Amino acid sequence: MKTIIAEKPSVAREIARIVGATKREEGYFEGGGYAVTWAFGHLVQLAMPDGYGVRGFVRDNLPIIPDTFTLVPRQVRTEKGYKPDSGVVSQIKVIKRLFDTSEHIIVATDAGREGELIFRYLYHYTGCTTPFVRLWISSLTDKAIREGLRKLEDGSKYDNLYLAAKARSESDWLVGINGTQALSIAAGHGTYSVGRVQTPTLAMVCERYWENRRFTSEAFWQLHIATDGCDGEVVKFSSSEKWKEKEPAMELYNKVKAAGCATVTKAERKEKTEETPLLYDLTTLQKEANAKHGFTAEQTLEIAQKLYEKKLITYPRTGSRYIPEDVFAEIPKLLAFIGTQPEWKDKVRAKAAPTRRSVDDGKVTDHHALLVTGEKPLFLSKEDNTIYQMIAGRMVEAFSEKCVKDVTTVTAECAGVEFTVKGSVVKQTGWRAVYGEEKEEITIPGWQEGDTLTPKGSSITEGKTKPKPLHTEATLLSAMETAGKEIEDDALRQVMKDCGIGTPATRASIIETLFKRGYMERCKKSLVPTEKGLALNSVVKTMRIADVAMTGEWEKELARIERGELSDDTFRKEIEAYTREITSELISCDKLFGSRDSGCACPKCGTGRMRFYGKVVRCDNTECGLPVFRLKAGRTLSDDEIKDLLTEGHTKLLKGFKSKQGKSFDAVVAFDGEYNTTFVFPEAKKDKKFSGRKK
Repeated sequence: MKTIIAEKPSVAREIARIVGATKREEGYFEGGGYAVTWAFGHLVQLAMPDGYGVRGFVRDNLPIIPDTFTLVPRQVRTEKGYKPDSGVVSQIKVIKRLFDTSEHIIVATDAGREGELIFRYLYHYTGCTTPFVRLWISSLTDKAIREGLRKLEDGSKYDNLYLAAKARSESDWLVGINGTQALSIAAGHGTYSVGRVQTPTLAMVCERYWENRRFTSEAFWQLHIATDGCDGEVVKFSSSEKWKEKEPAMELYNKVKAAGCATVTKAERKEKTEETPLLYDLTTLQKEANAKHGFTAEQTLEIAQKLYEKKLITYPRTGSRYIPEDVFAEIPKLLAFIGTQPEWKDKVRAKAAPTRRSVDDGKVTDHHALLVTGEKPLFLSKEDNTIYQMIAGRMVEAFSEKCVKDVTTVTAECAGVEFTVKGSVVKQTGWRAVYGEEKEEITIPGWQEGDTLTPKGSSITEGKTKPKPLHTEATLLSAMETAGKEIEDDALRQVMKDCGIGTPATRASIIETLFKRGYMERCKKSLVPTEKGLALNSVVKTMRIADVAMTGEWEKELARIERGELSDDTFRKEIEAYTREITSELISCDKLFGSRDSGCACPKCGTGRMRFYGKVVRCDNTECGLPVFRLKAGRTLSDDEIKDLLTEGHTKLLKGFKSKQGKSFDAVVAFDGEYNTTFVFPEAKKDKKFSGRKK
């Protein structure tokens, strides 16, 4: 008998049907000479510190660096600590029995780094020695599974993939466990979670927040003239220069207004080609789904995974935006299929040969770019259909013709001021026709250098400089993809992908972790760091734990392990040295959390004392631990203001707060019924008396 192990029960069911394993047993399907079983995610994980005899957060125990990591069944948290999940333990027993009684194992976990780790950890934990082969497929259609089963590969071919996955897993454990314990010990109270990827990601969110909040908007003035264009249309020129002072701008405006003519000093006409967009990888799909439809990165990943398991799209956790030659051969058929759907009926050109910009064998990683499979998308929810149609639409765009435009730029001089206007005429709409996104054409007459123009009107406008907006999930994913470097070009971003932080498969969970830890929150589409997040970042922002570029270099090294260019042992030694360094650095943060008595009892529990810890004031009763963060809307509360809040339940009216839109405001800081801090505004507090809410 042969055992096939899939990552999820739903995938196991599909494979079982194809191999004829139709008899349902406890934890597996059987039949046709096969047993088809499944994991449900990671059944086996690295043991927590107590698995190495280390209990509690104790300074002298750090850093915790096991000689050899211990594998344990996935655990659940209980009142008495962590214990193995009983359902997981039962499934592991089923898998071990099947592994031990099989002639060989077919590994059908998801074909990627984490899928490989799920199997290998299970294989090692159960002490299995049965030989195994790999099923490596990019979609779950019957055809793909059958072809994959005919082309099974020796499991050892994926040893480097496993070593990279193992190195990632162990490095995250070392940095996360030691960093979190060290910082929490330094703080004295509470748990401050840090991590190899989550902390640099938080640093990017906080850095953008402060850049936005500290930005001082400046006014500028610009001049404009209008003249007749083609077919009675008005052509509007704008001054090349913008003035920071109104007076000189007005002086020039009056001269321009009085002038009777303008002279063309330059006229350039060029043909501009806009290449088709590359196909989606997971990160680009997540970015565009967030920007266009407001989907979170995690929501997009969950939907894409669901569509994959329904056989509607290819493997979603891909980092490539290209397809190989053999897949390109299938594209005409897939485009014809898309063209049969109502949404795309008039968008697919049946006889046109697909363009090849997204075709490159050398740029395909574990999996090629996202494609639909040709299975009919029936009975999809609105959200699922949105993601499916995005992938289908991008395929139509990617294999359409280029968009070609004639672009004209004209410069004219009027009263000593230079004005410019740019116009374009589309010669070939190409891929831009798919969503009808081509901009309104501005036709510029055939003016030549030396021509005299007669202005029909002039104007002056006042504008204001704007800060970089707060990160959205779309812009944060871009920043994670390129380790904070701002890169617009699709192809160049692909080159940078090995230097990004996280992977396409993990970035969504990193973002969600920051929400769960209370380090940031959503404000409409914007990501806003919380007081806790800003407080943590203020402590670690200059330390190596928050270094985005270094974390990006690690991702590059993990990719090298995967390619067999770097020893995982070398990487492990680097991480161990780094762990010792950050542990020492974070423990020394106790001076930043310097504890002193506030002189106030805890307003919540009434028994503890409130103590100052630098960025936070916290109750020293471990059963309570009420935290009050000093930083509120860009303003730090003084000791006296904190004392007012603790004793009276509110502060006096305070000035100097800044809203999420960057506007200054005055407010009273008060406790609500749950002892969270809230703002009370002057107009809302008229004739009201405040009293501290004490127990």
